[in-house]
Amino acid sequence: MFNRLVKYFPENRLITVIILIAFVVTGLVTMPFNLKSGLLPRDPVPLDAIPDIGENQQIAVIDAGKSVPR
Repeated sequence: MFNRLVKYFPENRLITVIILIAFVVTGLVTMPFNLKSGLLPRDPVPLDAIPDIGENQQIAVIDAGKSVPR
């Protein structure tokens, strides 16, 4: 199935370009920031920042030589 898709798109460039344009326009309409172009309607996806209130952790990987038995 995947091989058929890979072969289909290079052979049908018009369909490929139309699908690409549809993806780009959809992304421009739903992006969360405003470009103030006025060319497309705006329906931005709402964003919410959730802070990470977990404990800060650092992982230190060291070579202790022969002082630490394995």
